[in-house]
Amino acid sequence: MHRRLRAALYSALAIIPAAGLAMGLGTTANASTRPAVASTSQAAAAKAAAIAAIKSLQIGFHDANHPLAGGQHAAISGLTQVQSTNWGGYADTGSGFSSVGASWTEPTPSCSGRTEQLAAFWVGIDGYSSSSVEQDGTLIECFRGGTFQYTWWEMYPTNAIQVVGSSLAAGDSITATVTRSGSSYTLKVTDSQHSANSFTTTQSCSSCANSSAEWIAEAPSSGSSILPLAKFSTWNDANSTVTAGSTSGVISSFTDNEITMIDSSGAVKGQPSALNGSGNGFSVTWVRAS
Repeated sequence: MHRRLRAALYSALAIIPAAGLAMGLGTTANASTRPAVASTSQAAAAKAAAIAAIKSLQIGFHDANHPLAGGQHAAISGLTQVQSTNWGGYADTGSGFSSVGASWTEPTPSCSGRTEQLAAFWVGIDGYSSSSVEQDGTLIECFRGGTFQYTWWEMYPTNAIQVVGSSLAAGDSITATVTRSGSSYTLKVTDSQHSANSFTTTQSCSSCANSSAEWIAEAPSSGSSILPLAKFSTWNDANSTVTAGSTSGVISSFTDNEITMIDSSGAVKGQPSALNGSGNGFSVTWVRAS
């Protein structure tokens, strides 16, 4: 299936150099201020270029599931193990899903070189076996030697990906939820450390399938290519909740699928752990970029 989530292009805020302000006031900026001004301008330009680079980003584009040999996992009833070239994590399947949520500490990225690398962490309704997807979360982008992190949301196919906050940092406490009432979806992300990254938005979709709920670490795509997975060590999904019909529970309360992210040769890129004892959390460990 092909769900194309394109990032909104945000224009950079105009920045007035401190030296220019000093000249306007009729004073002369001393030489010691000039490197700071240049650094500020360069940082702003780098951020603007990084955001522009994700305008064609696809999050939620999900390769077909590939069942692992052996079928059902012996230890957990209802768990099926599958592989994907861009998703790692868990998906519950069924019908009538109306809420999904989780919390996590934003991972610490390790960017190297100038090759663009990305890693998205999100919760959502739909996408595993349907052409609609309603999702929100966080994003790491390694771009031209810089490291950038964002919060975002998406309602496909109604609109492109919406980047909300760009001051997200490693170690921030994140809570993400998607809640449905009829054809109305409320998408919410809270960053406890940097409130500018938090948001709540309500969108509508009368044709969305509501046939799955997901907790995913993803290697986003650009065009037809899956981009290298940014190194993030480990993403720890916690406090996961889900509601379908009249039943509210955790990941293990429904038919759940453990998804291992692999490359085109079958080598593991992102390895999910087993669910914890409460059935409401797991980790995905970065193994390789591509």
